[in-house]
Amino acid sequence: MNINMENYYSTRKNVFERIQDSSTATKLLMSLLMACFTGIMAQIIIPLPWTPVPITAQTFAVLCSGLFLGKKYGCLSQILYIVLGIAFIPWFGGMTGGLEIFLGSTFGFFVGFVIASYFIGYITERYAKARNFTRMAIVIGIANFALIYIPGLAGLALWSVLTQGTTLGVVDLLMMGLVPFIAGDIVKILGAASVSKVFLPKD
Repeated sequence: MNINMENYYSTRKNVFERIQDSSTATKLLMSLLMACFTGIMAQIIIPLPWTPVPITAQTFAVLCSGLFLGKKYGCLSQILYIVLGIAFIPWFGGMTGGLEIFLGSTFGFFVGFVIASYFIGYITERYAKARNFTRMAIVIGIANFALIYIPGLAGLALWSVLTQGTTLGVVDLLMMGLVPFIAGDIVKILGAASVSKVFLPKD
């Protein structure tokens, strides 16, 4: 049993280091693959009748991008997801794409994806001890509920004013852009923290 666990720890560390030390071309390819994963997860969608912001699974991919690719290439993966989605790939939520969708009600959330991925990647790279379940759940929770939702809610409020002519109150804004998503986000945060615990070395 001890031998098997030692092999597991050794393999986990070797794989992580190989990713970190891989060539720029390989990291770019991994960023593209993570962008594809984000696009796939964005198709797991639950529309809500009272808000233009749907429940999707793409946040899980965003959180994992920083874990596996670090701050630079995790962030790049989300930039690629956005740029390619604007340009020609309809992989935003519900198989949509284009500049109009990007600048719509979820604009701020797209911005938050980039920021959150960079933040998680920075912590993952710099602090090996933060890769355990509890600490990473806290880090990912901050990234999710602060770095994604603050720009997300700001963008939703701005969209409402500019396109609907309506200034949302705090309660309405939270009901449209935060409250319905909390339970699912907790699941995604715990899932991403579990990924960190299982796949990332702690030294």
